[in-house]
Parts: sequence; structure tokens; C-alpha cells
Amino acid sequence: MNSLRALAVVMVVSSTWASVSSAEEPATKPPIVLTDEARKLHAETLLIDGHNDLPWELRQQARGQFDKLDISKDQKTLQTDIPKLRKGGVGAQFWSVWVPGETSKRGAALSTTIEQIELVKAMIAQYPDTFELALTADDIERIAKTGKIASLIGMEGGYSIEESIPVLRQLYALGARYLTLTHSDSLAWADSGTDKPRSGGLSPFGEEVVREMNRLGMMVDISHVSPDAMKAALRITKAPVIFSHSSARGVADHPRNVPDDVLKLTAENGGVVMVNFFSAFIVPESAERDVRRMAYRREIDEKLKDEGEIEQAMKRWDAENGRGSRGTVHTLLDHIDHIVKIAGVDHVGIGSDYDGVTMLPEQLEDASTYPYITQGLLDRGYSHEDIKKIYSGNILRVMRATEQVAREIQAAK
Repeated sequence: MNSLRALAVVMVVSSTWASVSSAEEPATKPPIVLTDEARKLHAETLLIDGHNDLPWELRQQARGQFDKLDISKDQKTLQTDIPKLRKGGVGAQFWSVWVPGETSKRGAALSTTIEQIELVKAMIAQYPDTFELALTADDIERIAKTGKIASLIGMEGGYSIEESIPVLRQLYALGARYLTLTHSDSLAWADSGTDKPRSGGLSPFGEEVVREMNRLGMMVDISHVSPDAMKAALRITKAPVIFSHSSARGVADHPRNVPDDVLKLTAENGGVVMVNFFSAFIVPESAERDVRRMAYRREIDEKLKDEGEIEQAMKRWDAENGRGSRGTVHTLLDHIDHIVKIAGVDHVGIGSDYDGVTMLPEQLEDASTYPYITQGLLDRGYSHEDIKKIYSGNILRVMRATEQVAREIQAAK
């Protein structure tokens, strides 16, 4: 970015941040209107999304059977399908192979994760004109040039490796290219941002996991983890980290978001924060509500053992406390602005969390809506070059650095 361009962006970001700080309601801003410039730029830009939970929805809604839920057609029960992806201009997608934390309690986390990996591969095989498996940054660019959507696999929740380094290696061999160290609950070796700490960040085994991921060439994903775990991973890793689907805590004070001091460390590390679209994480009012809701859920989990009773208690809480505000695409843009302000434009990306969330901002309702982000960034003064960094340049750089670190570690042994 040249100095004049940098100054312009800083002025825009500062102005936007002032409006956020003054508690301006996002809904007071008019809807974004697409221009020919935005449509053209979006069409020629490689868009990589860091996190999408479609595989679990396919499992839940249709047992992974595409004759029951054909994603080549518009599906009203999904935030993601092929028509939406095409309209949204998605060029590459990290498909999350998340499995519920309760699977670890019954010894089924690994087997269920493998089933999810196989489901992603089955989806690719079912729609070969649309999807192709990608394992490297070069694969992404090659596949995107053919007009297909490069499809990558990301594991979410360190319980999937069942505290085994050999299992981590096996999952990498099956195609997993990142691992989110925790999900909502703390593990024996890594602390979650939404649970009580158990190891003060990362245990010695947790540090070993990060080192092995570096050796393999698997990206270290520190979404979901506690600030102490974020800092521990940043201290240990030799490769840049990612937050595959997290936003800025300086805008919405939710423990799923990234604090400013960690944003600065991420910039020093060369990593990237891929912003999450979930209203409960990005709208300040909704984030405050979600924090209270999580606290109440943990409280009744300790008091009640019957799942039916817990579900009814949560329904009563929701009825008494409302849904919270959805926000708009402007809310998401505020998070991008804040990350750029603190960490720089080289350290932000897109990680929607589509089909893994229950409430989304206006003009970001599903995977067809990414062009509104392009227009919004243009409206806020971002250059074409910077928008391309946000959409793909930054995550491709992190992937290539991760691959290079792996080659260097393996060559040294």
C-alpha cells in the first residue's frame, strides 16, 4: 500500500471506529447498494472463506445423503449450497469437520471426525464439476482457475485427536489442513475462551501439538481458545497462525473474539484473523446477551441432568431475554476496520461460519451475499489491492509460510 493509500484507509478506519465507539446503531446506516465496480472486482477476486459448517448440517438434515438434500439446488434449510456459493463468488472454502464435544465423552470423537472427512470427500465426488479437493496453496490457485471451488478440510476441536500425536498425523494424511485447538470446552491440554481454564493456556502436551502441526504443515487455528492459549500458541509456533472464524473483541466484548493485545501479537507473527459473521459475536448488544446465556447454560448443566429439562430451561431463558440484534453488514465491516487499525490490512480475512450459526446480519444471510462486503470495503476507502488481500492474499501467504516451515523442519531432521 502506498503512503497516500495507507493514509486514506487510516482516516476511514478512524472515522468508522469513532462511530462504533459512540454506540451508533448499525441499523441506522442504509443498506449497501452494489455498483458495477464492486461486481467486477468481486468477479475477478479469489475469495477464500476460512470456515463453513455445511458438512455437519448435511449429516444432521440428510445423513450425508445427497439424494435427500441435493445441494446443486437452492436449499431453504441451508445457508450454503452450490447456487449460493456461485452467486457469492466463493473460489475456495475450508469445510469444517466439526463434531460435538460430547463425542469425546463417549470415545467417538475420532471416528466421527473421520466420518465427517469422508462426508466432505463424498460431497466433492458427488459434484465434481463444482468442487475439487485442495491440500496446498498452489492447489487452491490451480483449482480456482478452472472455475471449480477449491475445497479444504479444517478440524474444529482438539478433542478429535484424542490426545494422540500419531492420530494428528493420520488426520493430516486424510487431508486436514488446520486444527482449531479447542471448541467451547477446555481440554486437558488447551483452554477454551468459553470455559474455565485447565492448563493456564497450553499444557506441555498442547505445546507438543503445536510443534507437530508446524512439522506437518498444518495451520494452527486459535479461534475458540482463551487469550492465554492464544499467547502460548503464538509463543511456540514457528509458522503464522490463523483464527479461522473470530472477530474483534475491541468492537464486541465476547470471549470468542480476539483482544487487541493478541491482534498485535498476531501481526508480529504474520498470522491472519478471519472474521466471523455470527451476530452474537459481532453485535455488542448480542455479544453481551450471549455471554449471559452461556453462563446460564453452564449453571443449569450442573444442576439438571435431564436433556429435556435443560432444553426447556433454555427456551424459557430465551423467551425472557429476547434474541438480540442481528446487526447488518456494516457491523461486520466495523470488525474488519478494527483489525486493520490494530494489526494491519495484511492480517485480516473472511471466516463466515455459515451453517454453524443461528443468526446473521442483514445483507449477510447466506453464502450468496459476499459481494456486499466488497462494496462495503470500497465504500470505506479500501483499495482493490487491499480487498484482494482480505479475500485471499493473506490466507494464501499464511498457508505458504506454513508449508515452508514444515519443509525446513523436516529437512533439518
